[in-house]
Amino acid sequence: MTSTAAPARLSTASADFEAAFKARLHWSAEADAAIEQRVAEILADVQQRGDVAVREYTARFDRLDAPDMKALELTADELRAAFESLPAVQREALEAAARRVRSYHEAQKKASGESWSYRDEDGTLLGQKVTPLDRVGIYVPGGKAAYPSSVLMNAIPAHVAGVGEIIMVVPTPGGEKNALVLAAAHVAGVSRAFTIGGAQAVAALAYGTATVPAVDKITGPGNAYVAAAKRRVFGTVGIDMIAGPSEILVLADGSTPPDWVAMDLFSQAEHDELAQSILLCPDAAYIERVQQSIDRLLPTMPRKEIIAASLNGRGALIQTRDMEEACEISNRIAPEHLEISSNEPHRWEPLLRHAGAIFLGAYTSESLGDYCAGPNHVLPTSGTARFSSPLGVYDFQKRSSLIEVSEQGAQVLGRIAVTLAEGEGLSAHAEAARMRLRKE
Repeated sequence: MTSTAAPARLSTASADFEAAFKARLHWSAEADAAIEQRVAEILADVQQRGDVAVREYTARFDRLDAPDMKALELTADELRAAFESLPAVQREALEAAARRVRSYHEAQKKASGESWSYRDEDGTLLGQKVTPLDRVGIYVPGGKAAYPSSVLMNAIPAHVAGVGEIIMVVPTPGGEKNALVLAAAHVAGVSRAFTIGGAQAVAALAYGTATVPAVDKITGPGNAYVAAAKRRVFGTVGIDMIAGPSEILVLADGSTPPDWVAMDLFSQAEHDELAQSILLCPDAAYIERVQQSIDRLLPTMPRKEIIAASLNGRGALIQTRDMEEACEISNRIAPEHLEISSNEPHRWEPLLRHAGAIFLGAYTSESLGDYCAGPNHVLPTSGTARFSSPLGVYDFQKRSSLIEVSEQGAQVLGRIAVTLAEGEGLSAHAEAARMRLRKE
């Protein structure tokens, strides 16, 4: 049976637009209570029993029965062998993508990731010291599909930041290892890799076991169990974000071939039934042509059932009064991926404040950003682009303030500190500053 996809057709001119728009955007990020309870049990078990618990859960959930943890660790030789086993075209694509991702994040580090300091007029030194995290864990999904691109996007910025050790975990259900994922780990400079996944892998990284070292931060997407586990271990370790379903918003002026736009909407819809694909356009006739493209192209897609479920459940084709209004609605949505499919993308880009990544022009498909353009594809979802940023070098660094007060500076700053400390009733604070004042 052929699936059909009919995204909601909305118009900002309709009286009921606001209600229909909000209903289409609504998605609850709250994990099921049963998942939360199960995750809590797994985390506590791994924290208490370590490797033994990790092996038991790996056998239960991934059908991978290992005699010891050594059998679940991938060696550097195995990663290199996986890379060398690939066809030349895949090796070259992987290396080209890695070069571009590394180049982008090296530029990012130079722009925002360096230490700095200055001295003021009384000789006091003030500044910031930027240092990398010692050890990070990257979670690479490995259930329904394999994601070598996720290896590159998580490991390379960590490597560029100067992280000392990068620990990768990836589930391999039934023991089936994906050569591209292993090869990507080799190319990206992963230090150690384990074939474990789920909440038990997050627990192992957060708390450490006899075999898996505890990390300072965990990054990378996963299923509901992984998301719930990351939420619970935050505070013990850092995390990048809690990822929701994938999203794409296409801002179109009607100048792009409608087949291109339809396929761009498919590119996110094929991820997950809960993924969201939205088109904003002031041209009603063009919206109709996009719908015709959807109808014609959908039967040709291998994942047409997932695409149809996503577009029917959460997709929308929205007619706006003009492109300015389309930009306003885009800012309300704050999408993960935002395509400006227009002849004049730089005209509209200044009006757009909230998006994980902005793709300028008809030739800039979102999929290029996913794999090889260079910027990171780990992006804020579910409207969090209003206050969050893409994964980057800065996620693998921390900043320490530098303060060196001269004797002269202490005479000025000390009097200020004494006054404020006494006002707060903190006498030791005041006295510590007063002791450094010259006797009059």
